[in-house]
Amino acid sequence: MTFRLSRAASPRVARPLLVVAAVAVLVGLALLWGARIAANRFIYVSELGADGEPTAWAFRWALLLVAVAALIVAAEATTLRSRMRILALITPSVSLLIAGSAFALASQITCTSGCPLPVGDSFTWQDFTHTVIAVIGFAAACIAMLQVATARDHPRLARYSMVSAVVVAVVSGAGGILSLARFMQHLGGLLEFAATTVALLWLAILAVALFAAVPSWASVATGCASPVSDRVG
Repeated sequence: MTFRLSRAASPRVARPLLVVAAVAVLVGLALLWGARIAANRFIYVSELGADGEPTAWAFRWALLLVAVAALIVAAEATTLRSRMRILALITPSVSLLIAGSAFALASQITCTSGCPLPVGDSFTWQDFTHTVIAVIGFAAACIAMLQVATARDHPRLARYSMVSAVVVAVVSGAGGILSLARFMQHLGGLLEFAATTVALLWLAILAVALFAAVPSWASVATGCASPVSDRVG
């Protein structure tokens, strides 16, 4: 796959940052699954960070790592554009910026014990705030996937992003419906973890793809990058 690189991009800075982003996502994902296994029960992702949960520390660190990764990728993906008019209203970078900011907030504003739905007698402003922020973050990440899936000139990344977006939408949608219906919530929790895993792996692969598109500092210094199109890969 090829990317048109910004002339302002510095390989000396971009390459290590993208490595940090990819590693941060994978460490965050490992923390989430480690916490899920340690919980030893069917549980939704946000419940890992609920008040009083022994896994709360892992949840907070996992979301912070994912937030940092999303912000780094957002800064380095400024050249990506969707070819669909409605998705092109904002860039994938903006969507990832929103997602990263939301995840950072959600890591600090967690839900109350049991993570009840913020409706009726179980309503609390803490649960409502966490739920809204988490939904905004996940929705922004899904929009970023669709934007990259319809990006110009990047067919392989676009195909992978489209598959990821469809899987995340279907799986998380099913899990969300089960959660709202309070039916088979054990299955809903597993579906949410599956959707989260796919989404985070997509972010890590996007970071790797962007890394591969950045010429090494040595090649830039010796003038090996294409002087005509700035395309690499």
